[in-house]
Amino acid sequence: MPVISTNTSIITQINVFTVPPGGQQPLIDYLAEAAKVARDVDGWISASLHRCLDGTRVVNYAQTTDLDAARCVIAHLKARGLIDGNKSYGTADPGLYEVAFTLER
Repeated sequence: MPVISTNTSIITQINVFTVPPGGQQPLIDYLAEAAKVARDVDGWISASLHRCLDGTRVVNYAQTTDLDAARCVIAHLKARGLIDGNKSYGTADPGLYEVAFTLER
Protein backbone atom coordinates (compact mmCIF):
# COMPACT_ATOMS: atom_id res chain seq x y z
CA MET A 1 0.00 0.00 0.00
CA PRO A 2 1.40 3.45 -0.87
CA VAL A 3 2.63 5.53 2.07
CA ILE A 4 2.40 9.30 1.82
CA SER A 5 3.96 10.74 4.94
CA THR A 6 6.70 13.23 5.75
CA ASN A 7 9.80 12.48 7.82
CA THR A 8 10.34 8.95 6.53
CA SER A 9 13.09 7.36 4.49
CA ILE A 10 10.56 6.33 1.85
CA ILE A 11 11.48 7.28 -1.71
CA THR A 12 8.86 7.70 -4.41
CA GLN A 13 9.75 7.37 -8.05
CA ILE A 14 7.31 9.41 -10.09
CA ASN A 15 7.54 8.82 -13.81
CA VAL A 16 5.30 10.75 -16.18
CA PHE A 17 4.98 9.11 -19.59
CA THR A 18 3.60 10.93 -22.61
CA VAL A 19 1.98 8.49 -25.03
CA PRO A 20 0.49 8.68 -28.53
CA PRO A 21 -3.27 8.32 -29.02
CA GLY A 22 -4.39 4.86 -27.92
CA GLY A 23 -1.11 4.29 -26.11
CA GLN A 24 -2.23 4.42 -22.50
CA GLN A 25 -3.47 0.87 -21.98
CA PRO A 26 -0.52 -0.88 -23.69
CA LEU A 27 1.87 1.11 -21.47
CA ILE A 28 -0.19 0.41 -18.35
CA ASP A 29 -0.12 -3.31 -19.15
CA TYR A 30 3.66 -3.17 -19.67
CA LEU A 31 4.29 -1.22 -16.46
CA ALA A 32 2.04 -3.57 -14.47
CA GLU A 33 4.20 -6.50 -15.58
CA ALA A 34 7.37 -4.56 -14.73
CA ALA A 35 5.95 -3.84 -11.25
CA LYS A 36 5.48 -7.57 -10.70
CA VAL A 37 9.21 -8.01 -11.42
CA ALA A 38 10.18 -5.06 -9.19
CA ARG A 39 8.25 -6.32 -6.18
CA ASP A 40 10.80 -9.13 -5.78
CA VAL A 41 13.48 -6.59 -4.77
CA ASP A 42 14.04 -6.06 -1.04
CA GLY A 43 12.70 -2.66 0.00
CA TRP A 44 10.04 -2.41 -2.71
CA ILE A 45 6.76 -1.13 -1.24
CA SER A 46 4.24 -0.42 -3.97
CA ALA A 47 3.45 0.71 -7.49
CA SER A 48 0.41 2.70 -8.59
CA LEU A 49 -0.41 3.52 -12.20
CA HIS A 50 -2.50 6.56 -13.09
CA ARG A 51 -4.20 7.24 -16.42
CA CYS A 52 -4.67 10.88 -17.51
CA LEU A 53 -8.25 11.61 -18.47
CA ASP A 54 -7.19 13.32 -21.71
CA GLY A 55 -5.52 10.09 -22.93
CA THR A 56 -2.03 11.58 -23.34
CA ARG A 57 -0.18 10.55 -20.19
CA VAL A 58 0.40 7.73 -17.72
CA VAL A 59 1.96 8.30 -14.31
CA ASN A 60 3.84 5.55 -12.47
CA TYR A 61 4.07 6.21 -8.72
CA ALA A 62 6.36 3.59 -7.17
CA GLN A 63 7.71 3.49 -3.62
CA THR A 64 10.67 1.90 -1.86
CA THR A 65 11.81 1.92 1.75
CA ASP A 66 14.82 4.14 1.01
CA LEU A 67 17.15 5.47 -1.69
CA ASP A 68 19.32 2.34 -1.77
CA ALA A 69 16.24 0.20 -2.39
CA ALA A 70 15.11 2.57 -5.15
CA ARG A 71 18.49 2.22 -6.84
CA CYS A 72 18.29 -1.58 -6.51
CA VAL A 73 14.83 -1.65 -8.09
CA ILE A 74 16.01 0.52 -10.99
CA ALA A 75 19.09 -1.67 -11.50
CA HIS A 76 16.94 -4.82 -11.33
CA LEU A 77 14.57 -3.49 -13.99
CA LYS A 78 17.41 -2.19 -16.18
CA ALA A 79 19.18 -5.55 -16.08
CA ARG A 80 16.01 -7.16 -17.43
CA GLY A 81 15.55 -4.58 -20.19
CA LEU A 82 12.35 -3.25 -18.65
CA ILE A 83 13.51 0.36 -18.34
CA ASP A 84 14.62 0.59 -21.97
CA GLY A 85 11.58 -1.41 -23.06
CA ASN A 86 9.14 1.24 -21.89
CA LYS A 87 10.65 3.73 -24.35
CA SER A 88 8.74 2.09 -27.20
CA TYR A 89 5.45 3.23 -25.64
CA GLY A 90 6.21 6.94 -25.39
CA THR A 91 8.52 9.40 -23.68
CA ALA A 92 9.33 9.27 -19.96
CA ASP A 93 10.16 11.96 -17.43
CA PRO A 94 11.29 10.14 -14.24
CA GLY A 95 12.39 11.48 -10.88
CA LEU A 96 13.02 10.31 -7.31
CA TYR A 97 11.16 12.20 -4.59
CA GLU A 98 10.56 12.40 -0.85
CA VAL A 99 7.34 13.72 0.66
CA ALA A 100 7.79 17.33 1.77
CA PHE A 101 4.25 18.20 2.90
CA THR A 102 0.84 16.60 3.35
CA LEU A 103 -2.52 17.98 4.42
CA GLU A 104 -5.47 15.82 5.37
CA ARG A 105 -8.97 16.47 6.57
